[in-house]
Amino acid sequence: MKLSIFGTGYVGLVTGACLADVGHDVICVDINQSKIDSLKQGGIPIYEPGLENVVKTNVTQGNLRFTTSAEEAVQHAEVIFIAVGTPPDEDGSADLQYVMAVGKTIGQLMTNYKVVVNKSTVPVGTADKVTAVIQQALLERDCAAEFDVVSNPEFLKEGAAVADFMRPDRIVIGTSSDFAEGIMREVYAPFNRNHEKIIVMDVRSSELSKYAANCMLATKISFMNEMANIAERVGADIENVRKGIGSDPRIGYHFIYAGCGYGGSCFPKDVQALAQTAKQYGYEPGILDAVEAVNDRQKQKLFELICTHYGVDTAKAGVKDSLKGKVFAVWGLAFKPNTDDMREAPSRVLIEQLWAAGATVQAYDPEAMEETQRIYGSTDKLALTGTKESALKGADALVICTEWKSFKTLNADILASNMKEMLVFDGRNLFDVARMRDQGVKYYSIGRPALC
Repeated sequence: MKLSIFGTGYVGLVTGACLADVGHDVICVDINQSKIDSLKQGGIPIYEPGLENVVKTNVTQGNLRFTTSAEEAVQHAEVIFIAVGTPPDEDGSADLQYVMAVGKTIGQLMTNYKVVVNKSTVPVGTADKVTAVIQQALLERDCAAEFDVVSNPEFLKEGAAVADFMRPDRIVIGTSSDFAEGIMREVYAPFNRNHEKIIVMDVRSSELSKYAANCMLATKISFMNEMANIAERVGADIENVRKGIGSDPRIGYHFIYAGCGYGGSCFPKDVQALAQTAKQYGYEPGILDAVEAVNDRQKQKLFELICTHYGVDTAKAGVKDSLKGKVFAVWGLAFKPNTDDMREAPSRVLIEQLWAAGATVQAYDPEAMEETQRIYGSTDKLALTGTKESALKGADALVICTEWKSFKTLNADILASNMKEMLVFDGRNLFDVARMRDQGVKYYSIGRPALC
């Protein structure tokens, strides 16, 4: 089938590459000329395992092309995917200006029937708005071309997006049009061979299902962080609690790890956006507001542990210059492993708090170094090192923000030979508390006894 994807960001590029990989004829379009030029030359703007190979293979085979021409993309396609960004507005609601701009462009350029697919994460009611803007553009042209707007939310995990797309748990299609449903079934037929994965529903339920999924996962994380904070106060170990409740199949082990908070491009903005939608309809979403509040507070946790260790009373004296002269090694800058995405990352909160307290940072991440440089530029407060070991040189303490596999072993001898003292603040509970104590490491983690 002939498909076009508007947007070559995280969702658009993965969608376009994976659809091309099963034989569809795909054009990805973006207004950013430099990005398109880079993609044509084999450059990949994001780090996502397996994506570079899929893109390069299908460009070589001719299944995947890149352009800045919206006209070329619209005229090419039977099915047009809208996969542009929906950043949070000032009030936390999703900003739909880019989605609506694409809808208007489609209406200005289409000459025959199209299926227009909302792939971006958009609030309930967006399909109606896209329909209206396309209809208005057609009316202004006195064009009678027909179309259907379909909701087809993505359920991709950063770090596993290609695998998720190729082997989906479910494919949600929101439409009331039998004809559009048939076309969408044809698009996804290669991913639906083994057993039925397509779930067809009304458009508004489809739009809500994406937000509901992300908000449920975010809720589990914030709940466990709330339990971790209680565990600290009552003398329990959150890791034992996790095992105790995770063995219940109604709860399960997924997304019940305590830590220093969630980040990324999805959970923070989707929780906010759904909460704003609820309020627009006159409902106060108490759970969603609490999920966000707990997560915001949890991102302060590592700095609070550091201040406690050094006897800094943030309530009385504040933090300005309270850690002046201290050097902190930070392992992990991306918000999660297997990505270079630092949007809403807990590491950013910590680093900026350390700077405000007068400390300097030596940081390492397997993939997010360029992104860190882009965000913070050159500053004498931040040294980006080539290895995790070199980040330890002369450091007063090590802080772990991201659970990369390469961080899951800790050599006490390397700590001792590089650091001023063996002091570790672990925001992901990677190590056994007693083992750290036995190796002479002063070890702080989340929701567990310090045993320093």
